[in-house]
Amino acid sequence: MAIPLDLDQLRSFLAVVDTGSFTRAAEDVFKTQSAVSMQIRRLEERLGKELFERTGRSVRLTDDGARLLGYARRMLSLSQETLTAFDEAHISGHVRIGLPDDYAERFLPEIMARFVRSNPRVELQIACETTSSLVEHVEKGHLDVALVCPSKTHAWSEIVRREPLHFVTSACHSVHLEEVLPLAIGRPDCNWRKQGVEALSRMQRDYRILFTSWSATIVTSAVLAGLAVSVLPECALRPGMRVLTEADGFPKLKDAQIAVMRGKNTDTPVISALIDHIRESLQNLVPQTDEATVQRPAAEPRIVRPSLSRTGIVAANC
Repeated sequence: MAIPLDLDQLRSFLAVVDTGSFTRAAEDVFKTQSAVSMQIRRLEERLGKELFERTGRSVRLTDDGARLLGYARRMLSLSQETLTAFDEAHISGHVRIGLPDDYAERFLPEIMARFVRSNPRVELQIACETTSSLVEHVEKGHLDVALVCPSKTHAWSEIVRREPLHFVTSACHSVHLEEVLPLAIGRPDCNWRKQGVEALSRMQRDYRILFTSWSATIVTSAVLAGLAVSVLPECALRPGMRVLTEADGFPKLKDAQIAVMRGKNTDTPVISALIDHIRESLQNLVPQTDEATVQRPAAEPRIVRPSLSRTGIVAANC
């Protein structure tokens, strides 16, 4: 088995690169100049390549040295990240995170609980806006992390959750039977809206958009009041809603995806720790609806039943 590279030697190598001098590098790593020179020589022997060209008192990287540079920085960075991961109590600072309000209501309590317990010295600055606004804020450096609905037009660091996307109506009303279907949906750039109206168009179902809003509260209120049908992911289902299936004449939709978008220059321990907590929280989160919401045979409508809380039953308001 090949002998692994010595991280201390790589640290001295980077010090020489960054200072441009063996003497100044020795000061940075708290070693003598001869000790730094010995470390570089042993590193060159280990790799079988010369890393520096020495001209008088100045040094410059060879092509092989330049090749090693990126690897060395990444190895030392990963080493520090690993140590930090096992010492989370000492992570401090602040993180600016953004997410749509429907994600905030469902996911933020879990994310905050997990992260704050592990990192009590970190300040979270939270913004709730639309996906398009959040993307713009991340690209401009106003946010460090955003939890968003992914798009082909942007680069996403990671898809962290997939869940069913549904046509939903009120469990207490029959608005979905109207000849021209009234809809309460997001703004035109909303992926859920696009998928829903495209599905209705393919099946030649007449519809009219009654409410347009990026606010989850407004959309869900319109559904629960029996005023409109909406397109919502599993996480947005509420007691008193009914999922419309193919038995009701509504097509099955593709799963909704949730992604983490990471800003530039955010490769820090605190942001990496937050993204790890987001990933773990969302991948392990179960739907908030109760056992009555499991998939039923096509002939039986699926209803989100009232759920039990510590204060009693949350009424469906029928």
